[in-house]
Amino acid sequence: MRKVLIIDTSILCVYLGVPGKETCGSDNDKWDKKRVEARFQAEEKQGAKFILPIATIIETGNHIAQANSKRYEIAQAFCNILVKVADGVIPWGVFETQVGELWNSEQLKQLATEWPTLASRKISIGDATIKTVAEYYAKTSSTFQVEIFTGDGGLKGEHPSFLQRRRKSVRIGKTSVFIYQ
Repeated sequence: MRKVLIIDTSILCVYLGVPGKETCGSDNDKWDKKRVEARFQAEEKQGAKFILPIATIIETGNHIAQANSKRYEIAQAFCNILVKVADGVIPWGVFETQVGELWNSEQLKQLATEWPTLASRKISIGDATIKTVAEYYAKTSSTFQVEIFTGDGGLKGEHPSFLQRRRKSVRIGKTSVFIYQ
């Protein structure tokens, strides 16, 4: 079964080396650039597809623009990734159905209903939409394992009810990874 890895802002910032965002995760599950790169390489070898939700692109861009140094260099590196994604050079993609699937009137109403509760648990609206991207892949394809690749404990802990039935925890070294089947 092919894997879809939904890339969260925390991981992308670590990968790019955004100042102040060089690591993410809890003390017992810390992600640094070396570990993120190793995970990307291992997943790429296994044929995984990496998905960049629009929220991840926007939030990462904001963190780069607000960094205290290296803004231009990191912005260039990020834009190089985006061009490679657009050209199909790397196995990354942008979640292209977001406008029709996530931002139609019914989905906006659902987000408006659900997000206040998520916000009270410190889940950002961007993370809520990243969760929705994972839900979309999980419910529309039986041929993909879906995982949100994140160092954010709050986002990692968000498991929609229809995914909980199909969630499997796998150990990779010291790390527990949730795979949605």
